[in-house]
Amino acid sequence: MLSTNIKEATKAEHQNLEKQVVLKLKAIRSNADYADLLKHFYAYFNHIEASIKPYITESILPDYAQRRNSSYIKADILELGGDITDLPYTTVPKIENAVQALGALYVLEGSIMGGSIIVKMLEKGGVTQGVSFFSGYGEATGMMWGNFVAVLNAQAKTEQDEEEAIVAANETFKHFVYVFEKERIGTV
Repeated sequence: MLSTNIKEATKAEHQNLEKQVVLKLKAIRSNADYADLLKHFYAYFNHIEASIKPYITESILPDYAQRRNSSYIKADILELGGDITDLPYTTVPKIENAVQALGALYVLEGSIMGGSIIVKMLEKGGVTQGVSFFSGYGEATGMMWGNFVAVLNAQAKTEQDEEEAIVAANETFKHFVYVFEKERIGTV
């Protein structure tokens, strides 16, 4: 099953991204710091959503329009008193079909699954505003993930489909990490 294989095959890149995000989260001391972190998420999500959109139709993922997206991140930034100017530079993997788009979306949807942990980390640091994106789908988060996984598995009809989805997911993780690393090493 693709959902099992993709989780295993992306483990290293997933952990690399988590490490970068946790470092940023631990450095948050104010709403402004948190808004800065969200700018990284917004810049990347907004960019990759544009690459995914042509391939994810309602017939493929019927609830796509109801899923969390960069507009929620933007709203959180604004709620924190930030803005969406001076965004970090982003690159995204090349997405050329629905299976690749679902592989990339696996990363985005997965970040929502881990959002409750991020919300708790923020609360410990005194940040309680601007958490609509990371709050996910509330009590429906598990159901939404299950629906996505069912679509992911159903769309991967061949080994090549699975491979394309896995490559796209790994590349999505790598490009997302770059948004944080680029800043850390001071390159453009």
